[in-house]
This record gives sequence, structure tokens and C-alpha cells, in this order.
Amino acid sequence: MNGKKLLNKILCTNKKVGRKYQILDKIEAGIVLTGSETKPAKAGQVNLSDSYAQIRGGEIWLIGAHISPYKFSAQDLDPKRSRKLLLKKQEISHLAGKLSKGTTLVPLKFYLKKGLIKVELGVAKGLKLYNKKQLLKEKEIQREAERELRRFT
Repeated sequence: MNGKKLLNKILCTNKKVGRKYQILDKIEAGIVLTGSETKPAKAGQVNLSDSYAQIRGGEIWLIGAHISPYKFSAQDLDPKRSRKLLLKKQEISHLAGKLSKGTTLVPLKFYLKKGLIKVELGVAKGLKLYNKKQLLKEKEIQREAERELRRFT
């Protein structure tokens, strides 16, 4: 049973994305890590806030994601260095077609899938301030309705 739990485990989620962006599409990508980065990543020592992905030269790069350095490593790597994401050329061209003015690629979560570290990317569009306020009002109305239902049951 323990082996099954470790196969699919969420390591880190980007909580700010839900408040700042509207997610239009999602895609799963592998990530290229050095040996000294895998252990902290599997331990969940990853921070995805203020990170994004960018297409450069036909490849996708994750920029600004912080993976804590492994304390027993001889390598001295920058924790916020750019890391290459693994996608097929067809998937990259599909994403490039979806990216336009006002949209960006943001990492949504870091997770283990069958023992491999994966990143879920989202094509996102920035929310305006009035959209954010409207979403907060809708959430508050939903919470109040749930409270009333619990009170009567």
C-alpha cells in the first residue's frame, strides 16, 4: 500500500494562480532536474509562486521556480535557475498557438506520477480587479448558502 501512495503525490501547488489568472487549458510536462535537485523536489521543497514558463528556441523553460538545494550535495546550483520542460514538438506547437497577447504559461502544480516528477502547466489569462472582486462575492454567497444548508440538516 505504501508504494501506491508514493506513486501519485502532489509535491507543491501554486496557490496564487487561482486568484490572479483564469486557466484556459492545462498540460502535463516532465522536467529536467540534476541529481541533487530530485531529493528536495520529492520532499516537497519547491516554491512555484512568481514562476512562469516560456517558449525559447522550440523548447519550453520553467523560469523562477525555487527548488531548495540539497544540503549534502557537492554541486552549488542556483535554486531559481531555469529548467527545461519535456514536451513533444507537437505539444509545444499546440501551446505556442494558444499563447497570444494577454496569456501566459504558469505552473499549477509539481507532482509525482509513477515515480517521475511532473509539472502541470496552464495557459492562463490575467484577471482584472473587477473580475477578482466578482469571484470573491460569488464564493462568499456560496459559503453562506452551504452554512444555511448545514444549519437545517
